[in-house]
Amino acid sequence: MQRVRMAARAAAEHTVDSLGLAALACGSVVQRDALLGAQYELNRKLAIFALTFNEALDTDVARQTGALTPTPHPAVTPESLISNWDKLSLVDDHEVEIHISADRFSLEIAHACEWEIRELDAYMGSLLGLGAAEHDRNPLRAEVIARAMMRAVDAMSDRPEVRKVLATEIGRSLAQAMRQTYGDIVGDFRNSGIKPVGLAVRQTPGRSGHGGLGADSTQGALAGDSSAGHELSASGRLSTRPGHGAGRSGFGASVRGGMGGSLGGHAGGGSLGHVDAPMRSLIRRLAHDHGQAVYPSGSQPLAGGFDGYPAHGEAVSLDGLPMAAPNLILTYRDELRQAATGALDHMVIDVIAGLFDQILSDAKVPPQMARQIARLQLPVLRAALGDHAFFSSRRHPVRRFINRIASLGTAVDDFDGPPGRALLARVAALVQEVVDGDFEQIEVYEAKLQSLEAFIAEQARAEVQALGNPDAVLARKEGELQAQAHFSQKLDDALAGLPVPDFLREFLAQTWSRAIASAEQHEGKDSATARRTREVGRELAMSVQPKGTPAQRQLFLRALPQLMKDINAGLDRLRCPEELRRDFFAKLLPAHAEALRVQPLSTLEHNLLAKRVDGALATPLPAPGELPPMSPAAAKALQADALEPAFTPAEAQAVGLVDEAAVDWNGSVDIDLGAPAEPEVAAVDIALDGLPAPEAPEPTRGKNLADHVQIGFAYQMHLDSEWRKAKLTHVSAGRSFFVFTHGSKQRQTVSLTYRMLARLCEAGRLRAFENAYLLERATARARRQLADLLPARR
Repeated sequence: MQRVRMAARAAAEHTVDSLGLAALACGSVVQRDALLGAQYELNRKLAIFALTFNEALDTDVARQTGALTPTPHPAVTPESLISNWDKLSLVDDHEVEIHISADRFSLEIAHACEWEIRELDAYMGSLLGLGAAEHDRNPLRAEVIARAMMRAVDAMSDRPEVRKVLATEIGRSLAQAMRQTYGDIVGDFRNSGIKPVGLAVRQTPGRSGHGGLGADSTQGALAGDSSAGHELSASGRLSTRPGHGAGRSGFGASVRGGMGGSLGGHAGGGSLGHVDAPMRSLIRRLAHDHGQAVYPSGSQPLAGGFDGYPAHGEAVSLDGLPMAAPNLILTYRDELRQAATGALDHMVIDVIAGLFDQILSDAKVPPQMARQIARLQLPVLRAALGDHAFFSSRRHPVRRFINRIASLGTAVDDFDGPPGRALLARVAALVQEVVDGDFEQIEVYEAKLQSLEAFIAEQARAEVQALGNPDAVLARKEGELQAQAHFSQKLDDALAGLPVPDFLREFLAQTWSRAIASAEQHEGKDSATARRTREVGRELAMSVQPKGTPAQRQLFLRALPQLMKDINAGLDRLRCPEELRRDFFAKLLPAHAEALRVQPLSTLEHNLLAKRVDGALATPLPAPGELPPMSPAAAKALQADALEPAFTPAEAQAVGLVDEAAVDWNGSVDIDLGAPAEPEVAAVDIALDGLPAPEAPEPTRGKNLADHVQIGFAYQMHLDSEWRKAKLTHVSAGRSFFVFTHGSKQRQTVSLTYRMLARLCEAGRLRAFENAYLLERATARARRQLADLLPARR
């Protein structure tokens, strides 16, 4: 306890200095005043802070260890009931805010000192004779420290803004200091000869039978029973009634204590939130019992149930092949609920059980992948119990891992082929690593997700290279486009100070620069075409300058036909749209007429201007190695510049480039009769009462889909008057070009520019094969099923 007191005092002293530095760096006057006010109060009342912290810590620890003798209860009389009611009325919003702030700060300490606290739990279990490492009975756990700190901050000032600043700054310093403090305490115990206790598993008798998708099992799994306090609203949304369940914390307390620090999502590292030791032990035991795959000797450990060999605990049919994976959460529902600590945990158990009922019966997930996902039931339950952002954040690593496995499996047409077998082997290995590893850590899922992404990228790269290396062609084209964009910007800067009309400067920088770059890239810098293209740009800039003398007019009129011919030839090579060409010439002809009427330049002025134009048009085209790193804005501009004219006919045929002109954009798109019609899932379809509001699902159709396509996913593409299932296998570095493959036996490539991809998505000719990710559509179907069952319940 003395080490904790010293850490709190040191954190407060450090905060006095940090508040001053923060005030000096603050640009807001209001915020600077708040920081300076907090620094003044803390510096003036540092002794009060330490005294209040020590007193609150001593009292709480004494209560935790049983050293504080409880006051005997007096006889219950009407007068005492009135007095107690008056005392209860004094617990106002401020007291609730203290508890909520303490809960949030305790989670911050827990994230920063997770391993140290876990080790301290084991030593405390031995020191106090508990027989197990029970976190909730550790008198120096994060919650106790947080309550003492919030009491000390509350004693510092009556101003809410000052208390808020002090709680934030002292909390940050103390959270970092407690890591070393916990380590020192563990070292003291170790040096004193105290041995840590091992983990204890609480065995509970009785297991509920496994139910299917009938009305009874669905109501029990998702709607919950009366003891859990769950109910179903008229819309089919799951909700929870507070105050049910004798001897357990109510729903409000569960939300305030269990979710206070996790509503905003996971912290990007550390554990998946706090779960009581009995529940952690039970989940770990069940996951180990049902997560081990069994293979005959000498076989490749590809997956549970792969190649006809079932995983441990998996049902086997008469022909020896694995049947559908069981819903383990339903199987052990009673045991899990007994280990839970409140109505909210009961609801989460039932929700996850219902979700896996839908997941394991999803028609779009191949059975091979469904069995791998089934092995993650208990790790998913652990994530949902400890981190309720699992239900709300689509970026949650556990959600992304599950959804990614399902979507990748959906894109495979044949698991007997080498690519399908390799993918299944990789997924099985990653799932096994999750089950065998510490699946309470967010980093575990992030690492497995990154490993899976790298495997898919490598597999897609091999597939594309086997089809003629269209990725190399597209990478070269993207490099050429990047060089053209850089050259266009440099030329525009060089032309900025010249007396050239705006329309002509824009034409030279944005359109004619592409003609110059294309000529030099394809025919060489010293080729006749490249030299003439730069000369045309120079002549075009000089053609709009004043020509008052007869000799200048005669020279201009003699050169004008050839100039117009060369301009049209350059625009033809670019396949410039007719509309842009007409608009340019409509502005150029009046500019030429005006140049013949105005006062001419002197010979010196003309020569100086010609030299400046020559210098501007001599701007060099950057070599590939001279290009700067591509910024997001440059990548976005490059996507708009990625047009079909950048390809020769031979190159377009080699990569399977789809020409925009070949698509009948005005024609109707037939319905894909081979795909089941499922409505698009929205945020309201996956919302669960009592849990954080979910983010909107990623788009599966429409123009926004172009920014969310992912390598390895399957899409429906309407080309040549028919629907095809295509898999995205390559995306260029700047997301300017996309390569899809299709065909079961003879694989073929379809390459799209970003603009073509966006147009197909907007026209409804390309959409995701799945109407939503697996977890989203499972939630939506579960809610619809409950809504259908609602009249029967009444």
